[in-house]
Amino acid sequence: MKHILPIIVLSQFLCTSLWFAGNAVLPDLIAEHGLPIDFLAHLTSAVQFGFITGTLIFAILTVADRFSPSKVFFFSSLLAAGFNWAIGLENLQDWELLLYRFLTGVFLAGIYPVGMKIAADYYDKGLGKSLGFLVGALVLGTAFPHFLKSMTGPLPWHYVVYSTTFLAMLGGLLILVFVPDGPYRKAGQQFDPAVFLNVFKNANVRSAAFGYFGHMWELYAFWAFLPLLLAYFNASHDSMNLDVPFFSFLIIAVGGISCALGGLLSLRFGAKRIATASLAISGLCCIFSPLILAGESTGLLILFLLIWGMAVTADSPLFSTLVVQNAPQETRGTALTIVNCIGFALTIVSIQVLNFMLPIMGEKLLFTALAMGPLLGVISLRRKI
Repeated sequence: MKHILPIIVLSQFLCTSLWFAGNAVLPDLIAEHGLPIDFLAHLTSAVQFGFITGTLIFAILTVADRFSPSKVFFFSSLLAAGFNWAIGLENLQDWELLLYRFLTGVFLAGIYPVGMKIAADYYDKGLGKSLGFLVGALVLGTAFPHFLKSMTGPLPWHYVVYSTTFLAMLGGLLILVFVPDGPYRKAGQQFDPAVFLNVFKNANVRSAAFGYFGHMWELYAFWAFLPLLLAYFNASHDSMNLDVPFFSFLIIAVGGISCALGGLLSLRFGAKRIATASLAISGLCCIFSPLILAGESTGLLILFLLIWGMAVTADSPLFSTLVVQNAPQETRGTALTIVNCIGFALTIVSIQVLNFMLPIMGEKLLFTALAMGPLLGVISLRRKI
């Protein structure tokens, strides 16, 4: 039993490296295929839309309840890896790139949520701490393609795509071989569309959900546009030459540590308190980002972004914990699915908003548009839970 959680966490990390694999090589895709500069928003949104679609399909068909979650994870990892590999093919049209990223997102829905279900099937107690490690693995996986890009700089960009493809297949194989179905696995109820309306009638669930929505408004937009922010700092300061892929990796990856810390701190201080503090700090980072970008200190910028990178993710597993704790037991799974789907749908909106606002506001002021998410989230969490 002791080996189960580390293997699930490692497999989540390896498989979710597919999430931002396209983002890490975006400049190369733009150069090779003659894509517009604003393709970043569309490429990221395609994965998010695919994930939302996949999550809904998996929930409606109760795939992880009807079939072995470990086998669902394995086959999803193979399919997601295959569509990730496809973006390395030659002479692709822009719609083909978007389609392959969309399909990668669809099968990521059989990896990230199913991985959490596998953990729940093994850990009846201490689930919040386990989810903290699992979400931390997602964050590290999201960051990892940027690290690969930094380490393979002189090599063709295809190596990043091929590496993440291999890692995802390895992650799925680890689950299949070493993690059989857990002792607490139970068949869940069928998906009930009426729950969509009823879930938000619960004031505590509604409060936690809207806190999560504020968190998601900021999270993926911050991750997606972080390389642009670093490139802007380089361009606006002649003496600066930051390694954009490496620092993108570092700033996103540090959020994996804060996810685990957030889960541990919540055991002592409560999930709501830690989530509120995390949202408030990341919201302040949105507001003060123009001042830091206007400064001359590279060290101050990196320190600021590291704090932001930790704050923006520390509350991620806590919102799932709050929803699960406050939803009726018989509808917890469906409620969590609905809340996650809406949250990821909001990431598409916020990414497209930043894309639209970029030529109007410029890079320096752009991230202030994300502040309203944490602000509304904190206001929602002030309701009694």
